Amino acid sequence: MFSRVLIANRGEIAVRVQQTLQGLGITTIAVYSDPDATAPHVAQADEAYPLHGQTAEETYLNVEKLLDIARAHQVEAVHPGYGFLSENAGFARACREADLIFIGPTPESMEALGDKISSKEIAQHAKVPTVPSSPTCDRIDATVQAFVAEWDFPLLVKAAAGGGGRGMRLVYELESLPAALESANREAAAAFGDGRVFLEKYIPRPRHVEIQLLADQHGHTLHLLERECSVQRRHQKILEETPSPALTPELRQQMGAAAVAVAQAADYHNAGTAEFLLDPETGQFYFLEMNTRLQVEHPITEAILGIDMVAWQVRIASGEPLTLRQEDISANGHAIEARIYAEDPYHSFLPSVGTLLRWRPPSGPGLRLDSGVVEGQEVTTFYDPLLAKLIAWGPDRVTALQRMDQALSNFPVLGVVTNISFLREVIRHPHFRAGDYDTTFLETTPAVLRPHLPEEIQELAKALAAWGADNFTSSTALPISGVASLAPDSPWRSAGPLRLP
Repeated sequence: MFSRVLIANRGEIAVRVQQTLQGLGITTIAVYSDPDATAPHVAQADEAYPLHGQTAEETYLNVEKLLDIARAHQVEAVHPGYGFLSENAGFARACREADLIFIGPTPESMEALGDKISSKEIAQHAKVPTVPSSPTCDRIDATVQAFVAEWDFPLLVKAAAGGGGRGMRLVYELESLPAALESANREAAAAFGDGRVFLEKYIPRPRHVEIQLLADQHGHTLHLLERECSVQRRHQKILEETPSPALTPELRQQMGAAAVAVAQAADYHNAGTAEFLLDPETGQFYFLEMNTRLQVEHPITEAILGIDMVAWQVRIASGEPLTLRQEDISANGHAIEARIYAEDPYHSFLPSVGTLLRWRPPSGPGLRLDSGVVEGQEVTTFYDPLLAKLIAWGPDRVTALQRMDQALSNFPVLGVVTNISFLREVIRHPHFRAGDYDTTFLETTPAVLRPHLPEEIQELAKALAAWGADNFTSSTALPISGVASLAPDSPWRSAGPLRLP
């Protein structure tokens, strides 16, 4: 086991990794940008060192700065969290060359699986079904014409590298294809430094289901069941749950075995996640890609299995074998994760910035909050707007949903706009309640993207804005979010004159 580990990340994932490492008796080394100097991941670390800069490129993406700190402070291993450099094979290789253990897969596996073309080839070699796709292309040639003739429109143009919906275009006709290829190529090159794109058969109304994997360095690989990730905005997940309402025991076993086969074919070690599209009408599933890192939504897997994913990452990286057995993996209850973002879902999910004047997370049975912010902290434009992840566990799906609804109803936030009210609309929607939803949920359910603020909430917001103008010289308004209705026990309800809690 390591004694000193550098966490090359920030926010809630840095805090979450710290908690496990400190519980294992490992000294945690944090790094921070100038805007993050007073952030929780800095305050809670055993040691913290500045990266000197504001932007991600100057700080958390600066490999040389990270390695210099690691060398200067006798670090043995690096945990990349997720995002930033977590799936950067060059960084993993640089750690190896600096005699540091990268707590994740090898750079070779990362390169093979990080490219959508090569990962599909690996899956096909392992006899795992993949969505029909073309070779990489930048114009309409004979190969593209043959693919179009075989599969017809609509088709997806997709970036070979990266993810998050960047470099992706849905095309309905041949006339639109050249422009889609050009714009997707340009966007992918800017986002990932790799402009390669390809065509893929479009599957209407699929469900996005992923399988969590663990693989040690001794040839043992197992899956930790699935997560349903179909509620997405701009191809990015918002709500996840496990078990998936769409899977039968037979389908769960088949998808788990397919995920393990892909990992073994790539000689994969550490934690990873195989992502699949599921056609709910036919029951056919298709391998999409492998995420070669810890996932944002890993807490719901931990909630139903009672394991610590980060602890297993560390054990595997230090050479320990898996002691878990596939036959012992079974779900206990149901868990849901809601991502709390500083963004306005009613205005194209635009990021929101400001000072967290009120940040009062809920607590209660079955609840967990992974957060990287505190009250009084500044939310800036420099980084992803994710503030926290709220996880609700229950012995069954109904209880988990009730706990999540109640928790979101008692999560007052002032200073930035958040998506809390929107999340409540989603989990209260009859289709979501019934488990009958897919990746087109937000497109086909416009009601959840309309604000539902009663008049008394609007008046309260105006009163808070007036109060803020007198008490905060730099503020002319105080955005309010997290309250879609004033329940009798709401922290914002007042029997007399307005008083802040």
